[in-house]
Amino acid sequence: MKKKYTIPELEEIAIDIREDIIKMLEKAGSGHSAGPLGLADILTALYFDVLKHDPKKPDWNKRDIFLLSNGHCVPVQYATMAHAGYFDRKELMTLRQLGSRLQGHPERTALPGLENTSGPLGCGLSQACGMALAMRMNQEMHRWIYVVMGDGEINEGNVWEGAMLANKYNLNNITAIIDRNNIQIDGPTEDVMPLEDLKAKWEAFGWFVLDIDGNNMEAVIDALNMSRAIVEKPVMIIAHTVPGKGVDFMEYDFHWHGAPPNREEAKEALKDLRTLRGKIRGEHE
Repeated sequence: MKKKYTIPELEEIAIDIREDIIKMLEKAGSGHSAGPLGLADILTALYFDVLKHDPKKPDWNKRDIFLLSNGHCVPVQYATMAHAGYFDRKELMTLRQLGSRLQGHPERTALPGLENTSGPLGCGLSQACGMALAMRMNQEMHRWIYVVMGDGEINEGNVWEGAMLANKYNLNNITAIIDRNNIQIDGPTEDVMPLEDLKAKWEAFGWFVLDIDGNNMEAVIDALNMSRAIVEKPVMIIAHTVPGKGVDFMEYDFHWHGAPPNREEAKEALKDLRTLRGKIRGEHE
């Protein structure tokens, strides 16, 4: 039976994952910092509480599916998978190295447990739709598909084609999660291509929409659990996250969207994360 973690335990795991993200990126000398740090709580909730999966049997035919559409944020998925037992954490330090299974964007056949290849943005929701239709044809009624998308990514037209298709066919086993951190590589999302009113847009496309604090572990788990109870339509969770969460000098700064820390910055970041760990422990004492 899968271990049931408490909220404080899950928050501690998320901090461990953030620390590994910093170490991976500093060692690689390239990659994306802000998004992966902000997504750590959501990935922790999925892999350690919500997803039906087995790291020892990554191709188990009754597993739920997790798709990372904004593939540049894959350091958080690698780190979470390693902590969940898919592979040895030591391998995390091979990120972006020639011949490594852990490339800068996920490649499905390279690493057991990865469900999709994600380089071009905007494809994850359509991939989820195809998988959901296949599950329906196979009468696999108790499997869910979770897809994480970036907010800047939904500038892509392919996203809205998937949104329409999911509504047309009532693909109610899809839960999509937008990482609403308000930044993309060129600046704030509302300067590059305004997205608001984001909730109203998805509701207009026929989705059931939940608006949550994506860095609040309990709120994330509650929303993911609630999404399975919605049977009349697909579910969109707009998860408001802090880019660079836990690292003071990275938080809210779009320049860290696609930049790794150097050695000194990594030391400072790890110090900040230790401070965050202390705050979490203090809140639950």
